[in-house]
Amino acid sequence: MKKIIVFAIIASLFASCIPNKDLVYLQNKGTNSSAIEVTQEASKPYRVQTNDIITISIKALDQKLVDMFNPSESGSTETSQQGLYFKGFTVDDHGNIRIPVLGELNVLGFTLDEIRQKVEKQLLDEYFKAEANIFVTVKLAGLRYTINGEIGSPGTNVLYQDRATIMEAIANSGDITITGNRKEVQIIRKFPHGFETHSIDLTDAKSMNSPYFYIQPNDYIIVKPLKQKSWGTGTTGVQTVATIVSALSLVTTAILLSKNL
Repeated sequence: MKKIIVFAIIASLFASCIPNKDLVYLQNKGTNSSAIEVTQEASKPYRVQTNDIITISIKALDQKLVDMFNPSESGSTETSQQGLYFKGFTVDDHGNIRIPVLGELNVLGFTLDEIRQKVEKQLLDEYFKAEANIFVTVKLAGLRYTINGEIGSPGTNVLYQDRATIMEAIANSGDITITGNRKEVQIIRKFPHGFETHSIDLTDAKSMNSPYFYIQPNDYIIVKPLKQKSWGTGTTGVQTVATIVSALSLVTTAILLSKNL
């Protein structure tokens, strides 16, 4: 009986404990080198899609001449998501935005730099001369993403950066819990033809070469649970032993009580 109990404890330890290799990010798997080679091909300029929010700022030597092209300002430097939503330009279902005075401008599929060039060209062609020194800035109104599953703080977050990796998004959301599956983080991404789903192994350093390592606006990230969570025996050796000991104590107590009846 003692051998059976010891065997059960050892088997449970091996089966339920989460190994360290499943918790460490960006490991050099299959190589002894400490260097990580990262290609830049995965980080391509983002092309604007429907429902994106972009901000456009137009400046000139005489700022009063271009104030009519800028959204009305309230005098504050509010950079909250709510402020950007109301002051920014939302890309409609046809891929257009409406700029004061300039009217509708199609931006679907264009990079931010291409949109800047389009706005500058229209301003110089229709309203100003080169001597006005028109200066246009086009930015995304933050990288908005939603993350759910085994994460410290699930929900929708915004990173006010031009570029951000999935590692930054996860860190900004409280990190993956100990029962989260870092080897199969799921990303649902919107494309002009629809949604695509892709999985990325964040325990492997090669994931930095993935086109999904850099997040895009409106990405939906899902962190699946490990099997150990559903087993409920604990995530560490101490927790597992405590669970087994508690179970054995209950069984022993039940047997002793039944004998006394």
